[in-house]
Amino acid sequence: MSLSSILSADAIDSAIKDCQAPDSFCPKKFFQVCGLTKKSPQEVKKVFGILDNDGSGFVEEEELKFFLQRFSPGARVLTDKETKGFLCAADDDSDGRIGADEFQAMVLS
Repeated sequence: MSLSSILSADAIDSAIKDCQAPDSFCPKKFFQVCGLTKKSPQEVKKVFGILDNDGSGFVEEEELKFFLQRFSPGARVLTDKETKGFLCAADDDSDGRIGADEFQAMVLS
């Protein structure tokens, strides 16, 4: 499954363009612009599954660095500051990784 089967290509492009500059990525804004906030909890969990590159059931810091590239292969890598900020914003139990429920809560809040 690909992200374009859940989100429109135009919405993904708009979201990627919105955060092209280093340190301009804001997860909440990205989720709104790409349309993920309007999706069902099941669709959000499907997106999480795509982002969980190693299939561990969690998105770790290393996977978060390449978050934008999961949406668009030519997109930039997140900066360390953006990656840590994203992790802190979603990691409710402070275990250093984002679980499916934490991701869903962040996207749909």
